[in-house]
Amino acid sequence: MKAYDVELGSRLLLGTAQYPSPAILADAVRASGAEVVTVSLRRESGRDRAGQGFWDLIRDLGVRVLPNTAGCHTAKEAVATAQMAREVFGTAWIKLEVIGDHDTLQPDVFGLVEAAGILCREGFEVFPYTTEDLGVADRLLEAGCRVLMPWGAPIGSGRGLSNPYGLRTMRARFPDVPLVVDAGIGLPSHAAQAMELGYDAVLLNTAVAKAGDPAAMARAFRQAIEAGRAAWLADPMDARDMAAPSTPVLGMAFRE
Repeated sequence: MKAYDVELGSRLLLGTAQYPSPAILADAVRASGAEVVTVSLRRESGRDRAGQGFWDLIRDLGVRVLPNTAGCHTAKEAVATAQMAREVFGTAWIKLEVIGDHDTLQPDVFGLVEAAGILCREGFEVFPYTTEDLGVADRLLEAGCRVLMPWGAPIGSGRGLSNPYGLRTMRARFPDVPLVVDAGIGLPSHAAQAMELGYDAVLLNTAVAKAGDPAAMARAFRQAIEAGRAAWLADPMDARDMAAPSTPVLGMAFRE
């Protein structure tokens, strides 16, 4: 997968919140094979080296950091958070979240497009957390985004892909845009389904962090994503409404 001219070997992006301990987080990241981890600005502070132990852990893992604007509810707040994150983490990459609904954590697509336009003009490389709405996708691309991250289901719900049709349609509409399913993934089979739809990567957090064995679950997601990608490349058969015999009847013995 290529994101903003950076070639990534792994198609799994992993969040770093909610793990029982830093050691378990490190084990999970290694098991996942992820080359990119998302980090909230709240985990690191530019003052008094607060959170420095966590930052040292991330650097020791040798992964690329994708800061996010988690918890922001307005474009202004998201832009300010992104600007601070660039100073703290030293990267132009930003996962842009502008939350519009407290219960579902659905993106505020109006604020998202506004913030994306500002940040792209300021030189940020924006990864917008969005819906599968095609009109919104068009506007994010027009604003300067070169990656789109539609949700699978509400954040932390583990429900999988709520709207496979919408995600499939988005993939067909934007065949050359890197697309990452972000949020709602609960099982490796959900991640495999996203990859079978032709998506370029999956971003998840809670499904690994809250598992009984996060490292084992991270490994399972890694394998599922690899399998789903291989299936997509193999050009899977189309679904049928009726049965079709897998064994041809021509030439079979029969009794008069």
